[in-house]
Amino acid sequence: MTSSRPGDDGELSGERDREMTSEEKRPGVKDRIPGQADPASGQRLNKFLTNAGVCSRREADRRIRAGQVTIDGQTAELGQRVLPGQRVAVNGRIIEGKEEEIILLFHKPRGIVCTAEKREKNNIVDFIGYSSRVYPVGRLDKESRGLILMTNQGDIVNRMMRAANRHEKEYQVTVNRSISETFVRRMRAGIYLKELGETTRPCQIHQTGDRTFTIILTQGLNRQIRRMCHTLGYEVTDLLRVRIMNLRLDGIPEGEYRRIGRREREELNRLLAASPSISRYVRS
Repeated sequence: MTSSRPGDDGELSGERDREMTSEEKRPGVKDRIPGQADPASGQRLNKFLTNAGVCSRREADRRIRAGQVTIDGQTAELGQRVLPGQRVAVNGRIIEGKEEEIILLFHKPRGIVCTAEKREKNNIVDFIGYSSRVYPVGRLDKESRGLILMTNQGDIVNRMMRAANRHEKEYQVTVNRSISETFVRRMRAGIYLKELGETTRPCQIHQTGDRTFTIILTQGLNRQIRRMCHTLGYEVTDLLRVRIMNLRLDGIPEGEYRRIGRREREELNRLLAASPSISRYVRS
């Protein structure tokens, strides 16, 4: 699993710097039972103590080596992870942890539904089976595939979901018949969607084959691309989202995820800085 963007510390290759954890380089979710926690997905103990304001990571490692730290009453070891619900203590004093900020880039397969609703047997939360509570940012319809973000940060959801912010999303699309110049021109200019009572914003579109094109949208109407194509007499046979703002699908196999990289996170913070919301959603 190698990203096509060498040097990005969010990629899944062995070239990443030492900050990458086993959680970020995790194996696929396909081999696990949906809803089952991944033991490798907890928060590193030294990071847990640092985030809780106990001490620096170096000092945390020293205290762990000295046997001063326990997890659920058992002496902790270096490199151990803290899972939700576990009790951490330093010299017998219980430490209240702070919620770790989580942003996942997930390659959604067809058939998975972007909901946390347990009544939906194919819901995305159970499919991923992440050990901490995360939920999707926006949606990607059941028959579509590609990039979707999962997070526990409400502010990033608010910023990215506000239509006024016009954040870019890029798709690769295949339709059921040959694409005409008129199709490209009308898609680019905007299509009136009668069922929604709304005209789509002008967008970037580039034909890549007889029946294929890439399109960049700055809004997220329900089943927008499928509705636009249908209005012009075309049906979508495949839809793959490859980018959300600066975050790309590159190198993530279908059905798997990775943690956002440090540089990606910094760039995302920069892009969101002008969005009308509360202070920055994540610490760099």
